[in-house]
Amino acid sequence: MAAALETQAIIIGAGMSGLLAAIRMKQAGVDFAVLEKSLEVGGTWLDNCYPGSGCDVPSHLYSYSFAGNPHWSRLFARQPEILDYFRDQANRFQLRPHLCLGVEVASADWDEASARWTVTSTDGNRWRAPALIVATGQLNRPRTPDLPGRESFAGAQIHTARWHADTSIAGKRVGVIGTGASAIQIVPEIAGEAAHLTVFQRSPHWIIPRMDAPIPPAMKRLFATIPLLRKAFRALIWRRLEATHPAIAAPGGAKAREMEKMALDYLAATIPDPDLRQALTPDFPIGCKRTLVSDDYYPALVRDNVTLETRAIERIEPAGVRLTDGSLIELDTIVWATGFETHGFVAPIAINGPNGSLAQAWENGASAYRGTTIAGFPNLFLLYGPNTNLGHNSIIFMVERQMEYALPAILKVARGEARRIVVKPDAHEAYNRTLQARLATTSWAAGCGSWYKTDDGVMPNNWAGNTAEFARMMKRFDTEAYEIA
Repeated sequence: MAAALETQAIIIGAGMSGLLAAIRMKQAGVDFAVLEKSLEVGGTWLDNCYPGSGCDVPSHLYSYSFAGNPHWSRLFARQPEILDYFRDQANRFQLRPHLCLGVEVASADWDEASARWTVTSTDGNRWRAPALIVATGQLNRPRTPDLPGRESFAGAQIHTARWHADTSIAGKRVGVIGTGASAIQIVPEIAGEAAHLTVFQRSPHWIIPRMDAPIPPAMKRLFATIPLLRKAFRALIWRRLEATHPAIAAPGGAKAREMEKMALDYLAATIPDPDLRQALTPDFPIGCKRTLVSDDYYPALVRDNVTLETRAIERIEPAGVRLTDGSLIELDTIVWATGFETHGFVAPIAINGPNGSLAQAWENGASAYRGTTIAGFPNLFLLYGPNTNLGHNSIIFMVERQMEYALPAILKVARGEARRIVVKPDAHEAYNRTLQARLATTSWAAGCGSWYKTDDGVMPNNWAGNTAEFARMMKRFDTEAYEIA
């Protein structure tokens, strides 16, 4: 076996959060390697190239605060433009020499004697460093429901996160299974191509208008020549989104009622058929499932060649989808718009600390201290880790705060100024006990099934407060919560 490559920090993942970590390491003069399983940077924006793919946060906020882009073409950019943005950052900050692309990580093992992590790829190559930053994100492993007969389907099947440029929809009888964030983006795009499109809905979502529009050339010129104007626009977007958080924090409260009315008014204005409108009306508080934004999903559902199917699926057959009432929906293509495996976080990477594996530590649910460090795992730092996700604002804002918080500790161990830094178990446990108690009062706990919580009711994904509160908490690396040697 070849000797391990020695470096000061290892970053796993070259998506939004991994690139952020790499930029900060580069700026600090630390030697580092970025291990990425794909052949290019971009993470979820590389994988999710299905028609209509885009972000539900306006682009001037869904970008690094220190690397604004005055040239976004729309308020809500589409996937190709977002991917280009992250590629541009890899080039702008000269990260390419540090990238190890096409490297899938199998394991990371802590060695107490040397106070080093050894990261091993699936092809047997190894890297060693005192600091390990895991930036694999929450949305990277597609989830396909294990419906009976799925493998028997005679037509084509494709998950939205594994879309191919040559995927043919034209003239086909297409079924889209799922009605979440990816479904409401792809349905309007393929409805005009398919001979007939059936959308299989298990439960409806709250949808509010996106209000997307092209950014006029004159405004782009102003953003380019007056950076303060662009930053003010970004701040305005952040404040407007932040103002919606009370709908999550206080289900049934004034903000929740206001947003539910907005959604129901939009539904009434775009869906004239009362039966279809009723089928699209949620029976749970807004925010319980992810609140979606779209200008074109409802209009797509009223097309003559589109059917919303609310009857339950019993199984998949060679000819199509068999429903529980015995009906068969004949299909040529099935599109799985069923999201991701969100509770594994670092899975399938095996992370082994001095006292056992992370899988064992997380057997009752993933948790971390401030979403960033884990008791029992020295010199390990997570970005976009447990309980850092949001339902109302930009995840980039959150990950930047995480990086600011962890950077002093990362630099200490990377530069040899500290041998090991690990959060104390009592600090880890107290933080998560308080956090889960807060989450239990939010709309995410309000009785609906969602990817935000496990079957046991634990909510490992989302932050309970607003982003300003998170920023205040992450302003200082609280050394008193850590064992530092």
